[in-house]
Amino acid sequence: METTRRGFVAILTALPFLSFFSSGFGSKPRRLPPTPPCDDHDDPTPSQTEGPYFKPASPERSSLLEKGASGTTLVLTGRVLNTRCEPVAHALLDWWHADDSGNYDHTGFRFRGHQYTDKAGNFRLETIVPGLYPGRTRHFHVKVQAPNRPILTTQLYFPKEPQNRRDRIFNPALLLEFPRKDEPNTASYTFVLNT
Repeated sequence: METTRRGFVAILTALPFLSFFSSGFGSKPRRLPPTPPCDDHDDPTPSQTEGPYFKPASPERSSLLEKGASGTTLVLTGRVLNTRCEPVAHALLDWWHADDSGNYDHTGFRFRGHQYTDKAGNFRLETIVPGLYPGRTRHFHVKVQAPNRPILTTQLYFPKEPQNRRDRIFNPALLLEFPRKDEPNTASYTFVLNT
């Protein structure tokens, strides 16, 4: 009687292993889908000073290019994610920057505008490369806000700019990426919000 019980318990214990091995033989192994890459975008984007030139109530638009504007055209694309690497839909991005000569428009909204991310957290902005002015390196200003969450105010910088070393608030974590050599006027950045 004892032997029968031990044998029965041994069979029950072995069933999961037998099932595992039998499913692996004679059929193709099942593969789990790969984990989506987060590209190390799990740390929140650092905040930076707003500076003296922000103006509220900018127009909603995805292109800051205006008739008669000079400068090198730049297309900036990217995403807004949270710290779990999930896209933030309908996040506000409010942009402002200097013109090609390093001047800000204080009377109107030249090189100023806001937009919202799509359902996948993507954005696309057409503008120009901002000019330099004394004491600062080349940069964009931006406010980023997930719906009903606090505002992140920060700045984005250009790689290989000589003035980066001399700019007292420059942060390499805020460098734009230029991923395609065949498209030097296309940059990207991924914002990560602590939501």
